[in-house]
Amino acid sequence: MKGYVLAEVDVTDPAVFAQYRPLAEASIAAFGGRYLIRGGAAERLEGDHPDRRFVLLEFASPERAREWYHSPQYREAKAIRERAARTEVFLIDGHDPD
Repeated sequence: MKGYVLAEVDVTDPAVFAQYRPLAEASIAAFGGRYLIRGGAAERLEGDHPDRRFVLLEFASPERAREWYHSPQYREAKAIRERAARTEVFLIDGHDPD
């Protein structure tokens, strides 16, 4: 079963956030993850949720996604991100139709 990481991101300091991106990209790749959604335009269809960027990552399994999130490689990137954005991050189990 795939593991997905969904992040809702409100960037508060774009210059610092720019430092986060290459570190995050390298850490995601190191754990076999890939971007499915990366901050593209979002159209609200329902609700009153604040406007934010959305990022969706796919990993081979929920366990692999969790390993990435808690890894030393991502910890360095996360520390930078925390100075540059307000973020909600979720780990979501994929659906296995079989």
